[in-house]
Amino acid sequence: MHSSSNLTNFFLLTAALLVLHTRAAAGDDGSGFHGYERDALLDLKARLNSSFLDRNWTGIMCYMDNTPYWYGVQCLKGRVTGLVLNSIGLTGEIKADALANLTELQTLSFNNNSIRGSVMDFTDNHKLRSIDLSRNRFSGEIPSSLLNLDSLESLQIQDNAFTGPIPGFTHSRLTRFNVSNNDLSGEIPHTKTLESFGLSSYLGNANLCGPPTPTRCSFDGKQSVSEANSDQSSGEKGHSSGILVAVLVVVDAVVMVIILLLFIMYYKKYKKLRKEMKEKEIPTKDEEHDSRIMQRRIPEGERGKLVFMENNEGTTTFDLDDLLRASAEGLGKGNFGNCYKAMMEVGPAVVVKRLRDLKPLNKDEFVRQITAIADQKHPNLLPLLAYFYSKDEKLFVYKFAANGNLFNRLHGGRGTRERFPFRWSSRLAAARGVARALKYLHGNTRSQTAVPHGNLKSSNVLIDENDEILVADYGLTSLIALPIAAQRMVAYKCPEYLSQKSVSKKSDVWSYGSLLLELLTGRASAHSAAAGTSGVDLCSWVHRAVREEWTAEIFDAEMAVHRGANRGMLRLMQIALRCCDRSPEKRPEMGQVAAEVEEIKAGGESEDEEYSYSSYDRSLTDDSVSVSISASASASAATSV
Repeated sequence: MHSSSNLTNFFLLTAALLVLHTRAAAGDDGSGFHGYERDALLDLKARLNSSFLDRNWTGIMCYMDNTPYWYGVQCLKGRVTGLVLNSIGLTGEIKADALANLTELQTLSFNNNSIRGSVMDFTDNHKLRSIDLSRNRFSGEIPSSLLNLDSLESLQIQDNAFTGPIPGFTHSRLTRFNVSNNDLSGEIPHTKTLESFGLSSYLGNANLCGPPTPTRCSFDGKQSVSEANSDQSSGEKGHSSGILVAVLVVVDAVVMVIILLLFIMYYKKYKKLRKEMKEKEIPTKDEEHDSRIMQRRIPEGERGKLVFMENNEGTTTFDLDDLLRASAEGLGKGNFGNCYKAMMEVGPAVVVKRLRDLKPLNKDEFVRQITAIADQKHPNLLPLLAYFYSKDEKLFVYKFAANGNLFNRLHGGRGTRERFPFRWSSRLAAARGVARALKYLHGNTRSQTAVPHGNLKSSNVLIDENDEILVADYGLTSLIALPIAAQRMVAYKCPEYLSQKSVSKKSDVWSYGSLLLELLTGRASAHSAAAGTSGVDLCSWVHRAVREEWTAEIFDAEMAVHRGANRGMLRLMQIALRCCDRSPEKRPEMGQVAAEVEEIKAGGESEDEEYSYSSYDRSLTDDSVSVSISASASASAATSV
C-alpha cells in the first residue's frame, strides 16, 4: 500500500514538472511576464549607448495587457510585438542573436541613427512584417535569414554600407522595398517580387546590374551570385536544423533537473513585479476611460489648486475637486497625452489633457512656458482655460469643441448613409480659419528658427458648436523633449528636418500646405494620419498628378457643387504646392499665405467663364514637372468631378 502511494506521488510530481517545463520553455510563468524578452531588450539597450533609453527603459516593460511602459516598445498580450527607436541618436553594435528571444516581433525600426556592424539574424522572428534599418551605418551582407520571413511586407535598409548581392526575395506580401545608397553588387535577381520595384529602390549602388538599373550584366556561364547565395542559405539552414535537434535532446535531459530552480526564480520575479505595480498604481485598459484615475494619480498632499488663466476666470465655476469627481469620456490617445471629456454637475463640459514626455522642467519653468502659451489669444486658437502642476501629473484644461475635429469631418463615415458631404465653401472656411491662426502665431514669434505651432494636422483643428475653426496643440515645442518631438510632431517630418535636422517657421508653412492638400483631395496625409489610418504622401501624389496631366482628378468629388467653384480650388492648390516646396526659402511667409487664401471666393465666378488648369507654372512643382493642359480638356474633366 505504501509502495502504491509513493508510485502515485511520483507520477503526480512528474506531471507537474512537465507542465513547469512547458511554461519555462516558453519563458512564461502564467502571469503574462516574459523575463527572457525583458532581458533581451536590456542587453540591447546596453549596446546602444543611449542615455535616453537608460532613463526610459526602467521598471515594467509590458505586463498582462496590451499597454507598453517602455519608450518605443509595442506589446500585445504581454509579448513584445514592436520595437520602434527612430532618430534618438543610437550608436554601438548589435549582436547577431539580439532578437532571438523576441519571437512575437512584428515591427522593427531603427531609422535615422548611427548603429554600425552587421545586421541581426532574423531566423527566430518569423512574424516580422516591417523592418526599417535605413539611415544607419550597418555593413556586411544582407542576411539570408530575411528570406524565411514569409510575412514580410516592408524592408527598408537604404542609406547604409551593405555589400555583396541582393538575396532572391520571392515574398508575395513585400510591397515596400528599398536598398538604395549602399555598396551592393552583382545582378538583381530575376524574381517577380524584386522586378515589381522601380529604379529608386536600387539607386546609389554602383556595382549593381540588370533591370531596372541601366547597367547590363556580363555573364560567364556560372551560377549567379543570388542563386549561389540562396543554395548556400538552404544548406546552412538544413545543417543548423540537425544541430538544433541534437542540442534539444541534450537540453531536455538536463532541464528536468533545474526546472524547480527556474520556477522559484520566476515566481519571485513575478511577486516583485506585482508589488511594483501596486505601488505605482499602473492603470488597466478599462481604467483609461475612468476620470477617477486622475484622482488616484494625484496624491492628496500634492493636489494644490487648478490654476485658471487670465481672462478665463470669469467663466469658471469649478475647481480641481469638481474636475476629479466629474464623469469622463475618453477621447483618445494623443501624441503627448490622453484626452478626456469631463462632464461636471455644474458648468460646461471641458477637455482634460494629461501631458507626458515633457522636458525636465521645474515648476517655475513650467509655469513660464504655460503663461507664454496662454498669452496667445486669437478667435481661431483653442484657448487654454486652466492647468494643474504636480511632480507626477501635469494637466491642461481646454474648451470642449462640440463638432469634433477636421480629420473626422474629412474622412469619417465615407461610403455610408450617415456621411454628410463636406462642401467646398466649408473647406475654404476651414483653410481660412487655420491660416488666420497661424498668421497670428507667426507674427508673435520673433525667432525665425522657432516653430510657432509645430504639430499642425487635421486632427488638431477643431470645430465648435458654431462651426468656428479652433487650432489646438500650439506651443508644445517649448514643453516636449526634443527626441519625442522629432518622432511625433508634424513639423519635424518636413524635408529640411529629414535632410538637415533643422526646423523653422517655414516648417509650419509646409505643414499648412499639407493640410490644404488634405482638404482639397479628401485623402489622409501620411505625415499626419491618425493611428491605425493609412495615408499617402500628398505632396508627391499631387505633383505626379500635375506632371501626368490628370489634375482634374485630384479634387474630392464632395466639393463639386458647381463648375464655378473649381477656380477657387485651383488657386488654393497653387498656394498649397508653394507651401510644400522642398526648399524652405522658396516657401511664402504665413502672412502672405493668409492674405491669398482670404482672396479666394467660395462660390467662384460665372459658370460660363472659361478657365484652365494650365495656370500652373514650373515654380510650383519639382524640376521635372511640365504642365500644359488645355482649357477645353480641363473644363470637361472638371464637370466629371
